[in-house]
Amino acid sequence: MASATFAGVSSAALGDLLHQLGSSADGLSATDAEQRLALRGSNEPRHSHLRFIARDLLRATANPLNLILLVAAGASAALGAVPDAIIITTMVLMSSGLYFWQTFRSERAMRTLQETLALTATVRRDGRWIEVPRREVVPGDVIRLCAGDLVPADARLLQASDLHVQQAALTGESLPTEKRAEPGELTDTGANSPALVFLGTSIVSGTATAVVYAAGADTAYGTIVEQLAARPDETDFERGMRRYSLLILRMVMFFVLFVLIVNIAVGRDAFQSLLFAVALAVGLTPEFLPMITTVTLAQGALQMARAKVIVKHLPAIQNLGSIDVLCTDKTGTLTVGAMSAEQSLDPLGVESQRPLALAALNSTFETGIKSPLDEAILQRWRAIHAELPADSEKTDELPFDFERRRLSVVVRCGSQRLLISKGAPENILPICTNYEAGGTTRTLDGMTGQQCERVFRALSERGLRVLAVAYKPVDVPNGFTVADEQGLIFAGYITFADPMLEGVADCIRQLAQDGVRVKILSGDNEQVTRYVCAQAGLATERVVVGSELESMDVAALAQLVESVDVYARLSPAQKYRVLRMLRTQGHVVGFLGDGINDAPSLHGADVGISAAGAVDVAREAADIILLERRLDVLHAGIVAGRRSFGNVLKYLLMGTSSNFGNMFSMAGAALWLPFLPMRPTQILLNNFLYDLAQVTIPTDNVDAALIRRPQRWDARVIRNFMLVVGPVSSLYDFLTFFVLLYVFGFGAEAFQTGWFVESLATQTLVLFVIRTVGRPWRDRPSGPLAITTVLVVLIGIALPYTPLGAPLGLVPLPVKYFAFLAAVVATYLALVEVVKRRIARRFLVAA
Repeated sequence: MASATFAGVSSAALGDLLHQLGSSADGLSATDAEQRLALRGSNEPRHSHLRFIARDLLRATANPLNLILLVAAGASAALGAVPDAIIITTMVLMSSGLYFWQTFRSERAMRTLQETLALTATVRRDGRWIEVPRREVVPGDVIRLCAGDLVPADARLLQASDLHVQQAALTGESLPTEKRAEPGELTDTGANSPALVFLGTSIVSGTATAVVYAAGADTAYGTIVEQLAARPDETDFERGMRRYSLLILRMVMFFVLFVLIVNIAVGRDAFQSLLFAVALAVGLTPEFLPMITTVTLAQGALQMARAKVIVKHLPAIQNLGSIDVLCTDKTGTLTVGAMSAEQSLDPLGVESQRPLALAALNSTFETGIKSPLDEAILQRWRAIHAELPADSEKTDELPFDFERRRLSVVVRCGSQRLLISKGAPENILPICTNYEAGGTTRTLDGMTGQQCERVFRALSERGLRVLAVAYKPVDVPNGFTVADEQGLIFAGYITFADPMLEGVADCIRQLAQDGVRVKILSGDNEQVTRYVCAQAGLATERVVVGSELESMDVAALAQLVESVDVYARLSPAQKYRVLRMLRTQGHVVGFLGDGINDAPSLHGADVGISAAGAVDVAREAADIILLERRLDVLHAGIVAGRRSFGNVLKYLLMGTSSNFGNMFSMAGAALWLPFLPMRPTQILLNNFLYDLAQVTIPTDNVDAALIRRPQRWDARVIRNFMLVVGPVSSLYDFLTFFVLLYVFGFGAEAFQTGWFVESLATQTLVLFVIRTVGRPWRDRPSGPLAITTVLVVLIGIALPYTPLGAPLGLVPLPVKYFAFLAAVVATYLALVEVVKRRIARRFLVAA
């Protein structure tokens, strides 16, 4: 087996360093790596399946109401009411078990999806370079790094070539730090050491090999690993859910205390009054809300995965559906992103192979991420010439950055050394003092400079990407700085064509129809950007360039971002500024990016969106990953997000309208009825069956009206629905009380049974009305939802006639009762439909 060699560290120092780590130049063996992984654990904070299961079980059972009910069951058993204790305990266990099972299945599906996005590292095992999941990197591993990679662990460099690392998250430095291989002890672990790279940093340019000396929690910045794995910041959706839960909690506390005090004041049994009050609280509390939300969002994630959209964080689904502004670059979004080099021209626009030859040398030897332009240059060069000169060799490099907007390499060609720069024409021309045309070098005066700019603008106005190339002979092999990029000879231009994506104009139009405005934040020049955006159907009357933003105050920028959709020549910082201003203006902003410098904007947007083929840094920063970087794929994801939110909203509306009305009615009836309107165990069973019917809400269809526009959390919708539909429900409840008492003349058990059946039927079947803003007979529910809803009502009707009826206090009812029940249900649903149609379009669609 051939032994690997590394330049940059002496062989003696290298051998000593590797020996201390129990490694070699060929890396670890697969067996040794497995043993170290088993001994030290994962390189990432990963929780065992048992820990996930224990967490879900605890979440399912250890909520305050469940604990109160279990205490009440224990007290009932101690007082001799064993059947009541068994029923209460059974209800708690069934409810908790269902919650646990549905949540467990949903989160297991989400973890499976997220495994497809696991970051990898290139390591040397058994003398071969292989890709392994980042979590499997162990101390002693020899790793290979290149531009765009996230550093998988703390490591000491063995070899480095023009390596620049972004480590702002650790040191606060805004600019990339140059790193180089040099001897040192393993104890030298300072952040400013030029020979070390750290977990949590990213490679901007260059290549390197390094040996890992610390992984996971053992790294110098192990706490950052935990922060990366920690729960993301609270989203708008989660904040709304929390506020809703607090509202319900306040209502529950009020009703419990009110009912308890009144019942004791009128001389009823204190313990039974307490059980009734607690059962009433359970009826008011949407205890299945976390499960319904988790299952709905998880099913939305699975639907989005089928549409080639992977969700990293469940709450991001709702945020994706709320997007009303999408910011993206034009390349790869409006255009194919597959560049082809069209022409190589001298500064005056005459065909010349000289710019192509120089650009091919630059693209071959640069160590940053190869852009589509580099690939196109090399492909065009190889089509004309088999290979570069055999005696060419790189000796130095100045990486690309968004301030200079150019990249330079120093190349030795035979006995001559050339500094070759390529970049945006507006950033290359100012550093040139001469130009080359017709094989001769001439002074670049003002008149010739204007002619060069006219050539550049004419090419750009045809929609061609234009790259400028310049060079100068140099005497020293390396040690160059940005200050040396002066006095260059302008060689000319290379033009590139990037075809428009088929159907992209239709995609943008469909997004606009669904309430999503596309804004292009491009780094390209304004002529090319205007041409491409016009082809895509975007408004290009005004194209704002980055330099204009610098002089704008906050008020001017706020007005600008509302009116302009196309921006050109933006730096990453300027893109971020536009994003932040859009968010400040109240927009929910999505940002689609896949480059190293897109990470700040991906973090700054409400929803960061990247592609599966993006660099590690961008994928790590994103919330949503597109398996195909296309607008129609993203559009499908937005629709799936809105569908998920719509189904969650149905459960919330149910819980605060019909359910609230019924509980309010029972609380009121308990004040004047000579007996409780329903036993505590009957309330618990009624509530459980009602919740069971809604378990299939995540499968339901969603109104087109809710999908066609961004949906955001608005507590007014729930409040208004509760204040209008709740009293309608209470009206029918009190009507039912009157009929059961004074028409049928029912005693306590028959009254409680009749009310149990009627309450279950009305509050469950009304789901068919509330679930849509349209007409229920046209906007039909999903099959599973229809089946569970009807089945639950049939179970409630059948229970009094089964052996379970007596222990529950349910008795058979006369046939004439069911005629009354049918009339009540029919008129109730009809009245709710009339009321809903008056308010739903105003509050739901306009919300």
